Amino acid sequence: MRISSRASRTIICAVAATTALGLAGCNRSSDSDTAGTGGTGGDAAVGVTLITKDSTNPFFVAMQKGAKADASKNNVKLTVASGKQEGDDQGQITAIEDAIARGDKGILITPMSDGVNAAIKKARDAKLFVIALDTPPDPADTVDITFATNNRNAGKLDGQWAATQLDGKPAVIALLDLFDDKIVSVDYNRDQGFLEGMGIDVADGKKNGDEAKTGKYTGGKGGDYTIVCNEAGQGAEDGGRSAMEKCLAKNPNINLVYTINEPTAVGADAALKAANKTALIVSVDGGCAGVASVKSGVIGATAQQYPLKMATLGMEAIAKIARGGEKPQVTSGLDFFDTGVALVTDKKAEGVESITSDEGSKICWGN
Repeated sequence: MRISSRASRTIICAVAATTALGLAGCNRSSDSDTAGTGGTGGDAAVGVTLITKDSTNPFFVAMQKGAKADASKNNVKLTVASGKQEGDDQGQITAIEDAIARGDKGILITPMSDGVNAAIKKARDAKLFVIALDTPPDPADTVDITFATNNRNAGKLDGQWAATQLDGKPAVIALLDLFDDKIVSVDYNRDQGFLEGMGIDVADGKKNGDEAKTGKYTGGKGGDYTIVCNEAGQGAEDGGRSAMEKCLAKNPNINLVYTINEPTAVGADAALKAANKTALIVSVDGGCAGVASVKSGVIGATAQQYPLKMATLGMEAIAKIARGGEKPQVTSGLDFFDTGVALVTDKKAEGVESITSDEGSKICWGN
């Protein structure tokens, strides 16, 4: 059913309120910054380190920017660090060790993989409060709490929407994931969520690529499906392009592409154009550039998440805990705090709630 204008306004207002809260509120490189020892409280400044996966992906750039803006409001002395790129476990481990040595009270981290779990344990053993942002670790209790998108639901929204767009036609699918040598919850939850949204049975829900390569999808009107590939794009535009090229070499008739994030989607689109092919592309992120790609037709739909809210809630929680406050609670029924998601598309799908690219552009992040 088409979402009414009233329902659409309800979605956008709810998401805008969420984002307003967020706004209120690589190598560990020379880009590491300290921010804000001022603030309104009379307590001493609290040392906190924010560790992202890299400092170039617009999602993490927005998160860093939001954290810096919130630091002074919470009387936090903030250090920002990151890996060289997606997959750089050692860069994050070094930043964790530095936070311990510096005597910080807490760490906000988007965990690269379970390869950093031991370093996080070391930090918690040293009495630092550790909060994960965006990427829930496995197991969840590796950290004190996680503030993140429900990535399973983000993937499901993409899959449900894509199934309706196919209108019963065969789905020839390329899955452009994050890694092929690491297991990360964001990676498998988005991929497996997409398949579940399409109505394709998954085998191990925490593993990419082990589902049946052919069969029936039951989403929308249902139909036949073929999964051509699971290729790792490393979450980057150039990686997305090379991954898509590999998939097209296997089967040039791909008509549906799932991508881990929007930079990967842009790379996939470039590969398709170079091969004189077209396909429906779905993604996750909801940055301003990604929303613009929806409006231009490069991306059919993207699940929008809210890094500024993650950073704000994490900063507030660490500052409160360091001053003797209570630990925040997870969302009911989940093992993390859900920071929300909304599907952005200009092609409404029956039974799938969404907002338009114009609406998404009002609450997007990044440039």
